[in-house]
Order: sequence, then C-alpha cells, then structure tokens
Amino acid sequence: MGKLKFVLIVTCGSILAFSFNVKYTGIQEPWKAPAAADTLVSPYLIEPLTLPQGQEIYTIYCASCHGHQGMSDGTATNNLKVKPLKFQDKKVSSQTNGAIFWKIREGRGEMPSFRDVLSDEQKWQMVEYIRDISKPYEEQLNPLKARH
Repeated sequence: MGKLKFVLIVTCGSILAFSFNVKYTGIQEPWKAPAAADTLVSPYLIEPLTLPQGQEIYTIYCASCHGHQGMSDGTATNNLKVKPLKFQDKKVSSQTNGAIFWKIREGRGEMPSFRDVLSDEQKWQMVEYIRDISKPYEEQLNPLKARH
C-alpha cells in the first residue's frame, strides 16, 4: 500500500506542477481547412441582395468579435482568449471561398459552428460579404455599406 500511495503522490504532484508551469499564451495552431474545402464553390448566383443579406447576417452573428469591417475590433474581443485575424490579413485573404465557408460552417474554439444556425445560402452570402469588407472601403460593392 505504501508504494501505491507514493506513486499516486508523485503522479498527482507532477500533474499539478506541470499545470502551474504551463502559461496560456492565447496562441493556437493556424486554422487550416482540409484540402477538400478548397473545392467547395457556391451554387448560388451573386444577386443585388447578396451583400446586404450577408451584411445583415454578419452583423447579427459576427460583428461582435470580428468588428463591422472585419478588423478584429468587435466589442467582444476583450473577452476572447484568441483574437480573430483581420480579414485583410494575408492569412485570411489568401484562403479560398470554400475554406472560409467551411470555417463558418464548422467553427473552432471560441468561434461557434454555424452548421445548424444558418442555411448554406446564408453562409455563402457571408463569404461574399467577408470578401467585400476585406477590400478598402472605397472599393467595397455593398450598396448598404456603412462605416462603424
């Protein structure tokens, strides 16, 4: 019984010591969509209401973290462990539309999955809207764009 008690104490002590020595840095591994996501293409036509509808959905579900112009300056960012990237960042802008759609659908960490919240059409509208607000303000096509 003495040997088992010693092993348990050493094991618990090691775990405890390790947990106090690990410092949370707020950094997580780069988020890469699987290669198959790059082949996803929107089956929907871009229509006059695509960007305004994408803006409405984005404002409801995303702006609090990503900010109204995708600058990662939403009001909720103070409470996040990992701050989202700015949409203008090359790590975001170089991704395919399919990869962005996949990330919206799947979520990760503090970003929720929108698989069951939004229709596929709404997710694709958000992809188009994200692409639009990733451009300089003067080049954005959304007729209802607004500075925030």
